[in-house]
Amino acid sequence: MAYFDAASAAPLHPVARQALLASLDEGWADPARLYREGRRARMLLDAAREAAAEAVGCRADELVFTPSGTRAVHSGVAGALAGRRRAGSHLIVSAVEHSSVLHAAEVHEAGGGSVAQVAVDRTGTVDPTAYAAALRGDTALACLQSANHEVGTEQPVAEVAEVCRAAGVPLLVDAAQSLGWGKVPGDWSLLAASAHKWGGPSGVGLLVVRKGVRFAPQGPGDERESGRAPGFENLPSIVAAAASLRAVRAEAVAEAARLRELTERIRARVPALVPDVEVVGDPVRRLPGTVTFSCLYVDGETLLHELDRAGFSVSSGSSCTSSTLMPSHVLKAMGVLSEGNVRVSLPPGTPAEDVERFLEVLPGTVAAVREKLGAPTTAQAAPESGGDLVVDALGRRCPIPVIELAKVIGDVPVGGTVRVLSDDEAARLDIPAWCEMRGQEYVGEEPAEKGTAYLVRRST
Repeated sequence: MAYFDAASAAPLHPVARQALLASLDEGWADPARLYREGRRARMLLDAAREAAAEAVGCRADELVFTPSGTRAVHSGVAGALAGRRRAGSHLIVSAVEHSSVLHAAEVHEAGGGSVAQVAVDRTGTVDPTAYAAALRGDTALACLQSANHEVGTEQPVAEVAEVCRAAGVPLLVDAAQSLGWGKVPGDWSLLAASAHKWGGPSGVGLLVVRKGVRFAPQGPGDERESGRAPGFENLPSIVAAAASLRAVRAEAVAEAARLRELTERIRARVPALVPDVEVVGDPVRRLPGTVTFSCLYVDGETLLHELDRAGFSVSSGSSCTSSTLMPSHVLKAMGVLSEGNVRVSLPPGTPAEDVERFLEVLPGTVAAVREKLGAPTTAQAAPESGGDLVVDALGRRCPIPVIELAKVIGDVPVGGTVRVLSDDEAARLDIPAWCEMRGQEYVGEEPAEKGTAYLVRRST
């Protein structure tokens, strides 16, 4: 089985396993106690903090360990906003942040604060000038991920940090996806990360608060971890997290170059092997092991199941793989195709043979899924006829509305329109994306008696 979902959780690094087992024997005692076992535990905790701080590029007394990366984000956002409440209650986030950041923003807004979302372009990249424009006199905090978790796009953190620093606003960076590959550049103020993203054990996060940043921890007080992460430290996992971070950093340069070659192979060959595919994310500024593409006329859930049966573990941002039937907020913000979405994120050590086998299996798998759904082929052509057409796709989920549109577009003359009726939220994203891919004109949407009517004019 080839595991291609490292962006969700990387396999446990061998160094992490060794450190975890060793510290189970040596680090079980309370590091706050003064007796021998407690002092031994404190030494392990201090050494882990020093190692993690060196990898981040901060002081050891600026870094605390949290029970997860999500808790690090939530604590960081809440503490920074509370510490700067005299400055205001305005929060800035990008539209493609991890859900942990967006959920923290929702809580802040529900409590009376205000939130501005900065848009991204079709590669998923923010423009630093957009952050500058979003800054206000009452802005308390800005948040920006170092790299996107779904499409791998790296963000201009250093440029945004400079803009925020000039305005006197702290910047919190979610570095979960990138910290294993290197330090986050720029003069950021706060940073959060999660050990299971770089091959450490789950249940360990990092929160860094630079000296001079106003910060007020929220919730009941606790003497542990500078009062910023209450509860008894999970010392064996913390030691394993720090040890694995140091280990992956030692391998990062060589492994990044190798994985970039493999993902570039996927980016180049998938569109050549599979028709009607859109590769998304920045082609240059991206994580070494992540590549994402979307396939027209494909049910994402079925495709993932078929790839799993073929021996490949991948993930997806398609709405049809979600119980909410909503497309990924990242793909939606980018304005790219969401149906049939596949994210391949290669863990360090992935053999090139596994990638080649994936490229061999993918075309037949996609073709089989499309055939089951009755999708049109590129060779199909329908005779032209007069008048406009209405496609009733109400109650039918992705990718059926787009498949039905593709089947009838040739039935109207050039300049004629097709009105697609749909109550699937994914259609709002996928129909315009289909038009761009197929050279047709997307006119817009309008309310219908049921659902929404999407208007497409035939251009070619």
